[in-house]
Amino acid sequence: MTHSAPAPAPDTAGASRTYEVRTYGCQMNVHDSERLSGLLDDAGYVPAGDGSQADVVVFNTCAVRENADNRLYGNLGRLAKVKEERPGMQIAVGGCMAQKDRDAIVARAPWVDVVFGTHNMGSLPVLLERARHNSEAQVEILESLDVFPSTLPTRRESAHSAWVSISVGCNNTCTFCIVPSLRGKEKDRRPGDILAEVEALAAEGVIEVTLLGQNVNSYGAEFRDKGAFAKLLRAVGRVEGIERVRFTSPHPAAFSTDVIEAMAETPTVMPQLHMPLQSGSDRILKAMRRSYRSSRFLRILEEVREHIPHAAITTDIIVGFPGETEEDFEATLEVVRAARFSQAFTFQYSIRPGTPAAEMEDQVPKEIVQRRFERLTALQDEIAWEENRALVGTRQEILVTGEPDEEHGRFSGRSEDNRLVHVRVQDSAGMPRPGDVVSARIDAAKPYFLLADSGYALRRTRAGDAHDRAQAESCGTGGSAPAAAGPTTLGMPTLRAGL
Repeated sequence: MTHSAPAPAPDTAGASRTYEVRTYGCQMNVHDSERLSGLLDDAGYVPAGDGSQADVVVFNTCAVRENADNRLYGNLGRLAKVKEERPGMQIAVGGCMAQKDRDAIVARAPWVDVVFGTHNMGSLPVLLERARHNSEAQVEILESLDVFPSTLPTRRESAHSAWVSISVGCNNTCTFCIVPSLRGKEKDRRPGDILAEVEALAAEGVIEVTLLGQNVNSYGAEFRDKGAFAKLLRAVGRVEGIERVRFTSPHPAAFSTDVIEAMAETPTVMPQLHMPLQSGSDRILKAMRRSYRSSRFLRILEEVREHIPHAAITTDIIVGFPGETEEDFEATLEVVRAARFSQAFTFQYSIRPGTPAAEMEDQVPKEIVQRRFERLTALQDEIAWEENRALVGTRQEILVTGEPDEEHGRFSGRSEDNRLVHVRVQDSAGMPRPGDVVSARIDAAKPYFLLADSGYALRRTRAGDAHDRAQAESCGTGGSAPAAAGPTTLGMPTLRAGL
């Protein structure tokens, strides 16, 4: 489908066009953006340098929360004037909101050149070229998966850690969620393809992989193997060179003992679990069509901790779902107190057109939702701080994820249970590279992070070597290191000042 709109591009023969990918939403979107960047690399585009305006700006969008529309169209509006002053600049919108809104995006923002959906990411370079050649906006939305995303080229954000998609889509019908209608029914990759990708990543120097799926533990449903995910965890954990295996996000209804045993018995599977609660009220869980109840949820956590006593468990919680009473909310607080989450990603319910919940009566007033949200976050912050303080004096193995912060004299990394740790630089111990591992004693704790100031033992890794190679290649090719693919927004809590 085409719409007359954008001006034709000037002749750019001999000059590489630059790009930027802006990502909103979940880890699946972050992984998709790595694929989009890889596609553009393959097509001859190069990442825009820091602070420079890209020739092509790609928005990989989210449709889960109410402010997603406002964020997208606000950013598109800001780029309209930039585009007027830069003949040949192109703007593309993809992801879940593009799948949902389709032609409406071009109708509302006619300066957009390309709209593509969740099922046809691989078409982006062709659509950009077609829009440029025809001087018409191109809107292409498919109703089913064209090519499994993991078969596409990729530009990874990190030399040491990688996302590995094991499935796409979702077979559940949660009343608050629009994802199944935008991502489609669950499609599973064959185990051999997944292992081949993990082995290739290990050969490149990656030491940490995170297995991705909308309901990752339902993996195998398509080929009717209920034990497939536990088997996959064990197999990935045996891949030579991979030191850390994680996965996200599971669904409590399908979380089984064989998966817990695989986690406990596979040394490289990290002692960390993200288990979405959504609500602690059984009445609200039923209205959400979440096929478990609070007692089942707490039994899962109990079994995990029986097998992995030091596991850190995180969650998602929605506040203010339609019909939520004070009694319902108190039930959520009770489950939070019992669960002792190390972190919770808390969201205020927002109406998403096209979901059953949007049509429900008894929408909770905004001011009540806000007060409940503040009470919940205050409780969870208190619990997280208590849990973190219990780690003071312990020694943690920390995978370094970034360069030192000159202002605070610390570098950052993730412990085995995925807690964020800021470590004081010690010149005598050697300067770690992203991808290296340090062993450090925890000296202080805050609700969202730990501090290690009393020294560390450094272990240089293949991942650190891979980082050095990427940096050298970046210097040699004018800026194409893995981190150059563009900013990503994960919806993670902002770290509080006080480092």
